[in-house]
Amino acid sequence: EVQLVESGGGLVQPGGLRRLSCAASGFTFSSYHMRWVRQAPGKEFERVSAVNLGGDTTEYTDSVKGRFTISRDNAKNMLYLEMNSLKSEDTAVYYCVRLGSMGTYDLWGQGTQVTVSS
Repeated sequence: EVQLVESGGGLVQPGGLRRLSCAASGFTFSSYHMRWVRQAPGKEFERVSAVNLGGDTTEYTDSVKGRFTISRDNAKNMLYLEMNSLKSEDTAVYYCVRLGSMGTYDLWGQGTQVTVSS
């Protein structure tokens, strides 16, 4: 089955850290650029971070630059998001997303909730 499964969400205090993981299966993971996308309560989806096929080129939305790190392990079919210095505004459901050949997000995980609160 072609799927993405996220894990690692939960409740974390402001200033804390969290590592999200995404397990890919059913397709050739190394052939796809990957993204982390989040949706905060009552807000639109926001692209948080992007990584290229080999993992050597990354991009971040301005609000997370210097705090979040995206990475991938193609041998293990895994995508990661290391989140540091978390803020309340980082509270959201985080999705692992595949960028399809047409430039669209063609495969989504089920999402994992991250709540930053004291």
